[in-house]
Amino acid sequence: MTDIPGSIDETVALLAAQDYVCGRDLGTVAFLSLRLGKPLFLEGEAGVGKTEIAKALAAALGRRLIRLQCFEGLDAASAIYEWNFTAQMIAIRTAEAAGGADRSALQQELFSEDFLIRRPLLEAMQPHPDGPPVLLIDEVDRTDEPFEAFLLEALSDFQVTIPELGTIRAPEPPIVVLTSNRTREVHDALKRRCLYHWVEYPSFDREMEILRARVPEATETLSAEIIAFVQGLRTEDLFKTPGVAESIDWARCLIALDTVTLSPDIISDTLGGLLKYQDDITRIAGAEASRILDEARTRLAST
Repeated sequence: MTDIPGSIDETVALLAAQDYVCGRDLGTVAFLSLRLGKPLFLEGEAGVGKTEIAKALAAALGRRLIRLQCFEGLDAASAIYEWNFTAQMIAIRTAEAAGGADRSALQQELFSEDFLIRRPLLEAMQPHPDGPPVLLIDEVDRTDEPFEAFLLEALSDFQVTIPELGTIRAPEPPIVVLTSNRTREVHDALKRRCLYHWVEYPSFDREMEILRARVPEATETLSAEIIAFVQGLRTEDLFKTPGVAESIDWARCLIALDTVTLSPDIISDTLGGLLKYQDDITRIAGAEASRILDEARTRLAST
């Protein structure tokens, strides 16, 4: 287990050691979240690295990463715990076969921790030998308002209540990272309990650093062309703009094909590694790809 970093620069360096390249603005809010013990709320377009920062923090600090993937209809019970119904039924059948079972004692046994299945929120509030875990509440904007209301209490007191067992409080609060793709507005009351940061698409130089860290086998020339082309794509009217994650995936596709430099043909053949909707692929393939590539090379030549 690694100690919490003592400065912003140490935080940025700690993340960089895990190949997570970020600017001082994100490094500052991450440092303050760790130092003050407040949840970190990251909002931005899909694929800009919101989820990855939680993974990088867990790896850098030597903590366990516990992920709660949010979805429509997620309720508090599903996020906290459930009872192992199958094991309970086996225990009941065994007690019945043995005969003379004490119903009160059997009920207490059935609703003990031996039959409890811990879901992410409860698991994050358990003691861990390596220190408080990193709890990633991913894509919280996909949940419903009742679940948000539940999170208000959970993140304020770091405790949950199980009717059969009582209230369970975290001995030490977990490190909490919430992410949102802003498919809907998250309630202000939840945001007020967090430190907030909007994660932008990176600049050209920053994205070059990221590609060097994640795809070191790519040449400088190819990396520059990839990033210039992708950043050109981000100005187009697409259903889903490619993020940093797509840039990395596309670079790996091109390396696997022994690509030395971009061409309209190789771009059209590999657009499925960069764009995820057929309408976008159809729109960009062919002449549009040539135009965006020419504009990207013009920008590179002028820098």
